[in-house]
Amino acid sequence: MAADLNPDWISCLPSSWSYGVTPDGRMFFINEEAKSTTWLHPVTGEAVITGHRKTPDLPTGWEEGYTFEGARCFIK
Repeated sequence: MAADLNPDWISCLPSSWSYGVTPDGRMFFINEEAKSTTWLHPVTGEAVITGHRKTPDLPTGWEEGYTFEGARCFIK
């Protein structure tokens, strides 16, 4: 599972926005007013890459992951 959310990402969301997290740990943003979603933060325009995924070129049991800051890491 992804690390705790960075409070800066949450505190700078406009009032009509909230966020959600997919089962694999990716963060998305919800515009309650427009009834729409996006992978991009509504203020910064950047994706918050989180979660992890299996990568075929990694050894068995290892997965590629990303922190909320976008740093790549490996999970066993």
